[in-house]
Amino acid sequence: MNQRPALLSLVLGAVAATGFAPLQLWPITLACFAAWLWLVHDAPTLRAALWRGWLFGIAHFTIGNNWIARAFTLQDAMPAWLGYPAVTILAGYLAIYPMLAAGLMWRLASPRVIGDSTTPVGGSFVLVAGAAWIATEWLRGTMLTGYPWNPLGVIWLPVPGMAWLATLVGTYALSGLTVVVAGALVLLASRRWRFAAPVLAGAALLSVAGLVVRSPQLTPDPNAPRIRVIQPNLDQEERPRDDYPEANLAAIERHIGTPGLAPRLIVWPEGALRFFVEQGYPIQYYWKGRPEVTLARIASHLGPNDIVLTGGNSLQFGSTGEVTTGTNSVFAIDSNAQLLGRYDKGHLVPWGEYLPARPIMSVLGLARLVPGDLDFKPGPGASGLKLPRFGLVGVQICYEIIFSGQTVDRAHRPAFIFNPSNDSWYGRWGPVEHLAMARLRAIEEGLPIIRSTPTGVSAIIDADGRVLGSIPADRDGAIELPIPLAHPATLFARLGNLMAALVGAAMLLLAVAIRQRAR
Repeated sequence: MNQRPALLSLVLGAVAATGFAPLQLWPITLACFAAWLWLVHDAPTLRAALWRGWLFGIAHFTIGNNWIARAFTLQDAMPAWLGYPAVTILAGYLAIYPMLAAGLMWRLASPRVIGDSTTPVGGSFVLVAGAAWIATEWLRGTMLTGYPWNPLGVIWLPVPGMAWLATLVGTYALSGLTVVVAGALVLLASRRWRFAAPVLAGAALLSVAGLVVRSPQLTPDPNAPRIRVIQPNLDQEERPRDDYPEANLAAIERHIGTPGLAPRLIVWPEGALRFFVEQGYPIQYYWKGRPEVTLARIASHLGPNDIVLTGGNSLQFGSTGEVTTGTNSVFAIDSNAQLLGRYDKGHLVPWGEYLPARPIMSVLGLARLVPGDLDFKPGPGASGLKLPRFGLVGVQICYEIIFSGQTVDRAHRPAFIFNPSNDSWYGRWGPVEHLAMARLRAIEEGLPIIRSTPTGVSAIIDADGRVLGSIPADRDGAIELPIPLAHPATLFARLGNLMAALVGAAMLLLAVAIRQRAR
């Protein structure tokens, strides 16, 4: 058996990962996908096409998710050496989706299936490939709670006009259109202009038009409500210390700043507040400090119109006073030392916030990557907190923000989204990849997104996905700006991932039309 296509699939998948943050070499990603499409098209059998798809995927996702290995160094329940094998095992699962895409495009549009093995790559095959990628990337974001990290469409962030398409069709359809652009490069190489020319001309036109499409940056009223983002720069590794709760709160207090005339919404990272602030717990759970004392301490730094949004935890108890579960939450605290509300994270991280199939995994000696044995309880899903002077603030904790079409309650559209996260888990690549996905979410929803993390990258992102201010990784500090304005609801914000289905269906219909015309 010729091993060259298999080896080439591995190399192309690995190199294609350089198009994502932090490298953002998106032309290389397009070229790699173009070459891979050619390999799948020329596969002699369905089995060979599936194999080339899986090999491409396992290399692609191993490189793109390399940061996960660092999580194994932050707890003692599982050995640190397991980190990189675990990344490869995860990639082996994620590679099923490019494998399925390869199988679909080969089975539906391969020249060997339609009876002419000499036919080069054509527009019909390219369109089927785009539709297949839409379907399988959506599945990757849905199956087994979903993991849509690094969707292909996010490579367009350095090209504003192409990224703007997300306002119309969303992330998954943008990924499918990216595959179509890569396929047009294949046709260009084989001098088949009829399909390639309009696709590439349209992409080039959008790339230039992006400078016009995006809204100009407005100068807000200096007395308008402001957002202040705090990054304490205390690493996850420091959490086991007994003095971590006090050290983290003290680090944040140094950056709360001075109240002014304008109301301020002061946002802290995920899990920033390690003291319990809700009343009614059994007394032994307040060993880190009484809630009224902690609330008064926070309120002492606030002006009369200021509010703090902080990540923290809530506990639930059984009838005999034992802890039954907990939540990963965001609390709103005002200048009167009152809790104004709580948001509970709905999309929990398997192995991080709960252990899947706990009885079986415990017997096997496996544990969560986050220290502790308590599994969190999921909240109700996309929602927010209605705050005086700030309106409805959407909340998405950590990787909730990566799920296209699931970040906003469409019946109650917020003014902006607060996305606290703890990216200290994520090594060097993870935080900037996470920031990129948050920017794409801002574009497709037409909403500003505010990110606060312990160690970076914290950022204020406007509704066009532009980073208006940020705090780099491994630095403490704060940024304060007027709250960016939201756009009217985009087409995607109104229809959600129905747009992905419509674009995929349109691609398939056009592919059929092209094939019928060729006959």
